[in-house]
Amino acid sequence: MSDDRFAACLAQVLRQEGGFVDDPRDPGGATNLGLTLAVYEAALGRPASTGELKALTPAGAAPIYRRLYWRAAGCEDLPAGLDLMAFDSAVNMGVGEARRLLSAAGEGPVTQRIERMSAARAARYRALKGFGVFGAGWMHRLEQITARALADAAAAQAPQDGKDIA
Repeated sequence: MSDDRFAACLAQVLRQEGGFVDDPRDPGGATNLGLTLAVYEAALGRPASTGELKALTPAGAAPIYRRLYWRAAGCEDLPAGLDLMAFDSAVNMGVGEARRLLSAAGEGPVTQRIERMSAARAARYRALKGFGVFGAGWMHRLEQITARALADAAAAQAPQDGKDIA
């Protein structure tokens, strides 16, 4: 199940991240599929060119995302929906911040934890210096991920084959 969830969550993250971007206003520099050149080099264990980063495919990015974000943030141990919210938070804000947001979301029903993480993430974005430039995009991403995470959580809680699951 974890492989299926990873693939589903990665597809959502890649949909948000898009392709190659080198916006001079972004302190992260050149990125492709959401991976910065620095992250890509660290994952490879060697220097890489911007051209190599630009040629990165989703299949090539998947093991990097699995190791540096999915596993590092503990997403494989989370229920459906919350795994996506934590994974996307790790990718977009860093693993440490994702873990803090997940911890702050506390216990309770998965949907409430997702909503608490989303609200905390929105507040964090608004406090960032780059919000004036990138804020609309960050908030749109958060809305999309929150909606998908809530839908995933609801689907996981739905009765299977007409039987109620405990």
